[in-house]
Amino acid sequence: MSPELKQTLKNIRCLILDVDGVLTDSTLYMSDDGQEYKAFNSKDGHGMRMLQDNGIDICILTGRTSNVVKNRAKELGIAYLYQGKRDKLPAYEELLQTSGYQPEQIAYVGDDVVDLPVMIRTALPICVADEHDLVKRHSKIICKNKGGKGAVREICELLLDTQGKLKPLFDAYLKK
Repeated sequence: MSPELKQTLKNIRCLILDVDGVLTDSTLYMSDDGQEYKAFNSKDGHGMRMLQDNGIDICILTGRTSNVVKNRAKELGIAYLYQGKRDKLPAYEELLQTSGYQPEQIAYVGDDVVDLPVMIRTALPICVADEHDLVKRHSKIICKNKGGKGAVREICELLLDTQGKLKPLFDAYLKK
């Protein structure tokens, strides 16, 4: 890892996550009556909790609107939730204004071209392993894991490790 990338990771205070293809594997389950189902990775969820417990906010920014996502965000205590934002850039600008974060404090994990307008405006554009090629070309980090299959946990642990917070967290589990 380059010294520049390491410093960027140390400066991150907010992690923006897309949903379909990042927090999930992109599969959409829909019933005949329009009910939508999504499968979330519980290890990703624990990673997000660890980040939040260590002073890094989570933002979910998605083009679709779903009660499932709203409920998951509430369950995890997600600070910022933007749904139904097909054009994600205005929501990102609102996040900057509301939160007071600067672009150099933000990382974005995406998987498809709709994520690019925001990704390229953050300090740390990240993509999952099964991303679109154009997204890959504009990412500073490419996860080893696929969306919905541990990519978010991978990034959470990388952030915590680089900021010197992961080992103490793991040590605490071993002492219990």
